[in-house]
Amino acid sequence: MTTVQITLPDQLAQEAQRAGLLAPEKVEQMLREQLRAERIERLAQARQKLAAEPLPAMTPEKIQTEIDAYRAEVRSRTKRVVDE
Repeated sequence: MTTVQITLPDQLAQEAQRAGLLAPEKVEQMLREQLRAERIERLAQARQKLAAEPLPAMTPEKIQTEIDAYRAEVRSRTKRVVDE
């Protein structure tokens, strides 16, 4: 667990305290909701960008080349681990 200290204007801190918003479980819930909302926003932006600038279609040969390269990389990593 990490302890976080924040500085707030007195009036805001008092209102938040009265509303129960400074309870650790409430702060955790708000932070998780905000992080989720930001991830969704980044995903939406990425989708918009991709829709505006679609990637060119890959040929079956290019797909196979990518698969082969990935498999070679995995084999190389596995071999290094076994050799160590």
